[in-house]
Amino acid sequence: MNTIQVAVRFIVLVVLLWQAGCASDPPIPSGRTRAENALWIETPPERRFHQNREVVVADLKGPGVITMIHFAYPQKAIASPKDYQLGRDLLLRIWWDGEQEPSVDCPLVDFFCDPAGTREVVSTALTNKKRGWNCYFQMPFRKSAKVMLVYEGPEAPGDKLWALMPCYSYVMWRPGPVSTKAPYFHAWWNQQAVLSGKENYPALRAKGSGEFIGWNVTIRRPGSAGYPVDLNEIFQVDDEQTPSVEFQGLEDSFGFSWGFPEKENLFPLTGWWPFMKGAASYRFFIKDSIHFDRSLRVDIGYGQNEDPMFRREFSKPGTKLQISSTCYWYQREPHLAFPTMIPAAERVPAPEQLFWPDKFPAGPAADELRARGVKLYVACGLIEKEVPFAEAGFGATVRQGYDYAGWTPPVYHCRADNEAVKIELTVPKGAEGTLRLYILDPDNFEGGRKQELYVGGRNVGTFEKFEDGRWVETKVTREMTASGQLLVQAANRAGKSNAVISLIEWVAAK
Repeated sequence: MNTIQVAVRFIVLVVLLWQAGCASDPPIPSGRTRAENALWIETPPERRFHQNREVVVADLKGPGVITMIHFAYPQKAIASPKDYQLGRDLLLRIWWDGEQEPSVDCPLVDFFCDPAGTREVVSTALTNKKRGWNCYFQMPFRKSAKVMLVYEGPEAPGDKLWALMPCYSYVMWRPGPVSTKAPYFHAWWNQQAVLSGKENYPALRAKGSGEFIGWNVTIRRPGSAGYPVDLNEIFQVDDEQTPSVEFQGLEDSFGFSWGFPEKENLFPLTGWWPFMKGAASYRFFIKDSIHFDRSLRVDIGYGQNEDPMFRREFSKPGTKLQISSTCYWYQREPHLAFPTMIPAAERVPAPEQLFWPDKFPAGPAADELRARGVKLYVACGLIEKEVPFAEAGFGATVRQGYDYAGWTPPVYHCRADNEAVKIELTVPKGAEGTLRLYILDPDNFEGGRKQELYVGGRNVGTFEKFEDGRWVETKVTREMTASGQLLVQAANRAGKSNAVISLIEWVAAK
């Protein structure tokens, strides 16, 4: 273990032990503790958002160590909590020893494991939130430390902006000698739309010698409740080709398995909670920090030996994921300059728009269906518009089967059931025509689906290997519709898999 690794582990681990009462001496200088105040009305005007969009909340002369940073809730967030929450238009930036490029560049809320400011409570070993944001990373510096807030939203400096920003801050620190072995603290935030079947998400690119100590990550497939947890977390050290660390599964890298739990779980070093329709998670690497001598590359993507289905399905249009991350690490300076921060408007989480940012037609237009003689069109599994087209006397009612809409376009939905999907069609008594059923198995579920189809109690056939989708057609006689009802069934014959139906069309007899 080299000196920088020892120093980082000493800084982080002893702080945790000290806070827990397990160690008598903190790993900080012995000078008198000081606090640098800002933002509140008692501080000078240049330290508030009344006059500026950029506010230096601490300008410290070293050597010394920052031991805690606190930001209070905005006045607006207290007065109108249902109408306002601090978002990603406010950045936290920190410079060490007069460097030109910041060593910390993050939306303030995400820095504190509060993605997009959506959490009421955060409770981790090194950050927390409850009517205020607090962090306990130890941040040594030798000559100087400058902590700045940068507002990039539309509001001009003045009373209104002041009410929207954190209303008070303090930076706790101790002056005194800093070990020559002590590395500098760094943090960087990123967000990107990723077509994960074709590219990895870049969480970090670092140059120099240091230790990766933690991160928080969000993942969403905007507009859909489904997102893949089969992505790997890949740490490539010192330009290596084979990663030193590769976690095989998103949830596993944060301490869970078989997907994230049904309810949020918050522990000191790992945790997760629902983030919109996706997930947010964090992990701190304390005794297992990841050391690098020359470089570190951190990606999220599919492993080389992963099922090819994931790359195939998540290479299709309409399957982009939105991933964000804040990485925390210590390293010797100089560090690799961060990419230009994403504009404030693009830092906002994407809307819950199905297939974001792509757009796809909801289905065939009514005129197109009429031209083909279609009297009834059922988009199985689309709860809001499961029967988007029905002529007079036609309809459909689901008798058995749950809805699912997590596949990739153009047909991304179905009704499914472990035993049998049952959909009862309403048709004019004595009607005859052709019934068309579209079945699809794009995820080759549990080794592939196999099912029998029945229409009006009549066996239409047994079907399997329909990964690319298949239309099944059968004639319907007047005798079959004498009651005005027609039961359509798909029965599972594959054991652990399930039965599915995606589309149903009734085409009138010519």
